[in-house]
Formats: sequence, structure tokens, C-alpha cells
Amino acid sequence: MKKLILVFSLWFTCMTVSAAQDLATQAESFYRAGQYAQALSAYEQELKKHPNSPYLYYNIGNCYFKMGSKGLAAANYFRAFKLRPQDSDIRHNLSLALAGGGEPLVPAGMPVALHKAFFILPIAELKGLVCALGWLVCILLGLWLLTRRGGKLTIVLGVLLLTCSAWLYMRHSWETQPLAVVAAPLAEVRSGPGPNFPTSASVQQGHLVEVLDSKDNWQQIIVRSQGLKGWVENTALERI
Repeated sequence: MKKLILVFSLWFTCMTVSAAQDLATQAESFYRAGQYAQALSAYEQELKKHPNSPYLYYNIGNCYFKMGSKGLAAANYFRAFKLRPQDSDIRHNLSLALAGGGEPLVPAGMPVALHKAFFILPIAELKGLVCALGWLVCILLGLWLLTRRGGKLTIVLGVLLLTCSAWLYMRHSWETQPLAVVAAPLAEVRSGPGPNFPTSASVQQGHLVEVLDSKDNWQQIIVRSQGLKGWVENTALERI
């Protein structure tokens, strides 16, 4: 009986892995054949099983980009970027999608090298680095109190811990921003939350915005690069 259960478990595992591989293979085949809607559907099904996969978000972004939905492409590239910011392909495609909407990935005045260095580690790895440094500093500080040795090394690592902690704080602040991307071809920005308020400006598809407030079916946004603030309909945005 135990052997039968073991055989069944192995068979079920093999069938599950095979089905996942078949779905991924189908998605790639659809994409290469130019059948982007079918590829998108397959990738989204796979995403339900692996919701934290940056490469699935990246592939979904590619499908949307090929289908002409640059706003949805930018949103999914951004999700992939949050999970794996050091990936050059993800970074390039996100920069391309945002530039199409008039919003650069790298803020004006910031060197590209500094921006890349800021995102060289995923936030989970950065948290691990800060924790490891914290424990190491505590151990070295304890040894210094007992032996009065290793004081310089403790100071150096303490400064490094403070630097990495500040880096983690800034990354966490960036990660938790309530961001969205304009998904509609053109979003009308109004002075208030409703169609009766006058239109003050418009924002192109693919533009990155920050969401400040919400009321009914409207979102209050700010476009910091333009100093623009107003209300747009929910349907015009894709929250990240």
C-alpha cells in the first residue's frame, strides 16, 4: 500500500511539473508566432501559480507592449522591476515604456550609475544584509567590551550598518509609494472628482503617477515631473 501511495505521489508530481512546463512552452510558442493575446492568457495563468515571478510580469509586459497597450506594459515592467531591479532587460524595457509616456525612469539630475547602484539589490536581500551587519556589529561590540580589541573594525562596520540602514529606509519608502500608470490612451485630469469639474490637463498613456487620494470612481494624482495635480477616473489608471 505504501509503495502504491509513493508511486501515485511521484506520478502526480511529474504530471504537475509537466503541465506547468507545457503552459510555459505554449506561452513562448504563442509569443514567437505573434499570437500575443494567447500568450498573455497563458502567462497570466502561470502568474496565478507564481505571483512573485519577475519574469512572468516581464513577459506579460512584453505581450501588452506588442498589443499596443503601453500603459499596461509599463505597469507590468514596473512590477517586474520591483522584484528584480538589477535585471538589465527589465530595466531597459521599463525605461522604454515610461519614456513613451513622457516619464523617465531615472529622475532628472540623477546620474544613471547612481540610480543603478541604488537598485543593485532586491529589497529582500538588502534587508538580509542589514540584519547580518547588525548581528556582526553586536558580536564585535561584545568582544570589544570584553577584550578591548577590534575597535576600529567595529566602528567601520557600524558606519556601514548605518549607511545600509539608511539605504534600506529609502528603498522601503520608494517601494511603498502608491504609484499607478496611465492605462488609457489619454487621461483627462480634472480639478475635482467628477465629470462636471473642468479639465485642467491631460496625461499620456504609460505615464507614471502617484496616487494621493480616492473618492468614488476617481483618483487624485500628482505628476511630480510636471508639477501637475488633479483627479482622473479609476478606469484610466493601472495601480502598481
